[in-house]
Amino acid sequence: MEFFAVSLLNGISYGLLLFMLASGLTLIFSMMGVLNFAHASFYMIGAYLAYQISVWFDAVLPGTGYWLALVAAPLAVGALGALVERYGLRRVHRFGHVPELPFTFGLSFIIVELVQLVWGRAALPYRIPAQLDGAWFSLYSIDFPAYRGFMMAVAAFMLLALWVALTRTRAGLIIRAALTHPQMVQALGHDVPRVMMLTFAGGSALAGLAGVIGGNAFVTEPAMAGLIGSIVFVVIVVGGLGSLPGALLASLLLGLLQTFAVGLDWSLAAPLQRLLGWAPAAGTLAAELAALKLSQLAPVLPYLLMVLVLVLRPRGLMGTRES
Repeated sequence: MEFFAVSLLNGISYGLLLFMLASGLTLIFSMMGVLNFAHASFYMIGAYLAYQISVWFDAVLPGTGYWLALVAAPLAVGALGALVERYGLRRVHRFGHVPELPFTFGLSFIIVELVQLVWGRAALPYRIPAQLDGAWFSLYSIDFPAYRGFMMAVAAFMLLALWVALTRTRAGLIIRAALTHPQMVQALGHDVPRVMMLTFAGGSALAGLAGVIGGNAFVTEPAMAGLIGSIVFVVIVVGGLGSLPGALLASLLLGLLQTFAVGLDWSLAAPLQRLLGWAPAAGTLAAELAALKLSQLAPVLPYLLMVLVLVLRPRGLMGTRES
């Protein structure tokens, strides 16, 4: 019971962090049809900018740097996203969606190189703020970190704010209308290219926010974009391309799947022998595969789940758009 409760909380907190990152990518794809391969790079920029802002302001007003970075870094990443869309993506968009893929893919490499030129290749000492560096509560004599609770609270607030913005505001109405009827929205006097730019900026800002939150919870280094970028694409494929509820469901599912798998030291040999009455011969490849433990398979489980979903439901769990 102790393992289940702690793993459940850790899985939900990790899943909500994935959703913060995946929601921006889902929003951009829903509005523009662009699979932004540089999205995880904006996550990385958010973490690096948050670290730098924290260092600068903590030197002047100790204890304030992180909280300023929590606001300033996503805004800066959103502004960068607006510039990328206005002077990059918009120029190649008229040639179709195919040229957008190598553009964003190449942009991700450029961002990584620029980050290494400015901050170097080593991991940064981006630490959890002192106000949240402690236990939130104790569960079965195990302290649950306060910062994990803060991550969950920020993600829940972001989810609520995103839902309100898209369903209860005039701007959200225009965005949803431009998704399905861009010509009609343009005829009504709205600047659809500007709407797209602001949508791309908003999605990038969400990635930057995830970087601020996740950079010190995990690690801030140049490889962080590559490590989490592939998982984010798994999230949007499993949840359904363009579906925000699907992205939330898939994020939580993958967060729980990986968290529980890492903590389970079960081998595959015993279930195979118990259920099928079959035991591979010693020294064979089958025996080596059966000897693998679930914790060793944890990194590949999201991809196995993606393959399973693509086979059984190609549109994803809650997808409404052809993938």
